[in-house]
This record gives sequence, structure tokens and C-alpha cells, in this order.
Amino acid sequence: MGNRTLVLWDIDLTLVDLTGIGREWYSAALANTLGLTLTYVPAFPGRTERAITHELLSAHGAQGTEEEIQAIFAELIAIAESERHVLRDRGHVLPGVPEALARLAEHDHVVQTLVTGNLAEVSHVKLAPFGLLDHIDLEIGGYGSLSAERSDLVSAAMDLAGRKHGGFFEPESVVVIGDTPHDVRAALHHGAVAIGVGTGRHSLTSLREAGAHAVFRDLSDTEKVLSAVLDRQPPGGR
Repeated sequence: MGNRTLVLWDIDLTLVDLTGIGREWYSAALANTLGLTLTYVPAFPGRTERAITHELLSAHGAQGTEEEIQAIFAELIAIAESERHVLRDRGHVLPGVPEALARLAEHDHVVQTLVTGNLAEVSHVKLAPFGLLDHIDLEIGGYGSLSAERSDLVSAAMDLAGRKHGGFFEPESVVVIGDTPHDVRAALHHGAVAIGVGTGRHSLTSLREAGAHAVFRDLSDTEKVLSAVLDRQPPGGR
């Protein structure tokens, strides 16, 4: 689609750090919907809500039916909404994020949205308190309710963005930014550009080994981040 660039942002430990919230919300959701006590916690980083929920239900003896999954989803949304007012005190924006979002938004050809394991409604709750929604189009994102496979979220966002903006985004014009090898592999699955950020639980080495085109410790060097996104030529992350 011409020279358009589609930027697909991860949320947790890429844009914001809300460590510990996920476990708390799942514990409450499991108790509220099925009366079960959380005794097993699946791995969260880079995984989708559908994958996490299915594993969680199975580990606690539930059948993991679609009805149960949707019940957990609905409860997670309700819990998130009820705690929206405390998130600014519970977490923080990661270095360089506001600057990167704002600078990319100065370019008319750049479209920014999300590819996140979070549910769409929870994504809004997590980002709104920190003022991070001004430059992100939530309507065309790929969210964790869709699939257990993160690559499916990338294709969903590409499709929605293409429909809204009048054409197909070529894979080389799509940039996925995240903190886990899952983010990197989801990008590479579609031939998109993968940028790894070392603000999560995965090392820079693991992000490089997963195939990231560029890797940064964080997003504080705005000019290098913009170069990696706009030029799509790895500048040698640091």
C-alpha cells in the first residue's frame, strides 16, 4: 500500500509495566466464575489471553469449553474496569514510549495499533490511564481473544488496517514491536519486520536469536527507534 507503514505494538513490558496485575486478575476471575482457587499460573509473557485461559482452566480441572473461556474473559474485563483508577499507582510507562508514539504519529504514512495478548477492552484499560491512546487506533488491533497463536493476531491487524486504509499492507511495511520471542516469531511468520525490546523478561540475546531485525534495551533512543521503524533497516540496537 504505497509507502504506508503499519506499526503493531505489544502492551505489557513493551509500552507499560503492570507486573503482577495479570496473576491477580486471573485469580479473581477463576474464583468468581468457577469458584476455584488459583494453584497454577501459566506463563504470561508473549502469550494470548485465549492460550493462557485454556491452560489455566485445564490445569484447574475445568473442561476449557468456549463457554468457560468467555466467562473468564467477561470477568477479566469487569475486574480490569473496576481497577482502572489504581493502575497509575500500580504501574508505569516504560522509557521512551510516549516520545516514540508521538514522533511516529508525526508521519502521515504511519498507522499505529496493537498486537497484544490482552483482550481489546483490557488493552484500553491498561493504556488509557497513562495517556497512551492518542496515537494508537484500537479498532484495527489484533487481540488475545482471537487465537492461541500470536501470528493470527498479526494477520488480523493487517487485514483490519488494510480495510480501513483502502488496501493491503505488504509484509515488509509492517513492523511488530514487542519484548518476547513470541512477538518476534509472530512478525517473521508473516514476513514482517520484528523489533525486540529488552524491557521484559527476555534477554537481548534471546530476542536476537529469535530473529529480531533490531533489538533495543528500551525505547529511550527515539531517533534509533524511528530509524528502525521507518527505514526498516536494522541500525544495530543497543
